[in-house]
Parts: sequence; C-alpha cells; structure tokens
Amino acid sequence: MQYYNWILAFHVMSFTSWMAMLFYLPRLYVYHAEHAANAGFTEVVKIQEDKLFHFIGVPAMWATILSGASMIALNPGLFQSGGWLHVKLTAALLLIAYHISLGRFKKKLQTGTCEKSGKFFRMWNEVPTLLMIVIVIMVVVKPF
Repeated sequence: MQYYNWILAFHVMSFTSWMAMLFYLPRLYVYHAEHAANAGFTEVVKIQEDKLFHFIGVPAMWATILSGASMIALNPGLFQSGGWLHVKLTAALLLIAYHISLGRFKKKLQTGTCEKSGKFFRMWNEVPTLLMIVIVIMVVVKPF
C-alpha cells in the first residue's frame, strides 16, 4: 500500500489527459465534417486527429486502465465498499467503447467515407461529459 497514493495520483493525471482527448477529438470531427470540401483544411485536421488520438488518447487510456487495475489489485476490498465502484467501472467501460468509436470515426473521416454530420459530432461530443459526471460523483460522493 506504500505506493497506492502515487498510483492514484497517476490515475487522476492519466484520466485527465484521456478526457482531454475525448473532449477535443469530436470537436475536430465537427470541423472535418463541416469543411469536407476544403481539402487543404481537412489535410491539416487529419494530422491533428491522428496525433491527438494516437499520441495522447491511446497512451492516456492505457495508463488510466492500468493504474486503475493496479489500485484494485492493491486494494481488492474496494469491491466491498459499495456499488459506487461497479457504477464507476461500468462508466469507464462505456468510455472505452466511446474511445473505440472515435477511432472508427477517425478512419472513416480520413478515407472520406463518414456520413455523419457536424451536428452529429456536436451531440456525440456530450457523451464523455455525461460519463465523466457519473465517474466523479461515484468516486467523490459514493452515493451507494
């Protein structure tokens, strides 16, 4: 347990980095979808999408998962502390699914086969906010 708080701190930092990507990448998709006819613009956005997803998002997601799993391995009693952890883990799994969906949309946008509109991506951009709210409430308030 000596390193638990260090792992927790790393987990919070990793989660923050991952959330930054989950918030910003769909915004790039809005610009990409709404300016698809402007090839020069979309080429720049494609580079930003790739770098954000692969160099920030993927490592931050894995760091979040591995540090979270480490905390549970070090303190398995967390599972007896109430249903809050189960809700948090469910929300985290939904964030992973959301992350995967962003990767699929990225591929479609980059090949010009995405049929989603900027409006869709504006709405899709709200999903991580809702999941983050659930996660933070579960961890801080532990309502059950």
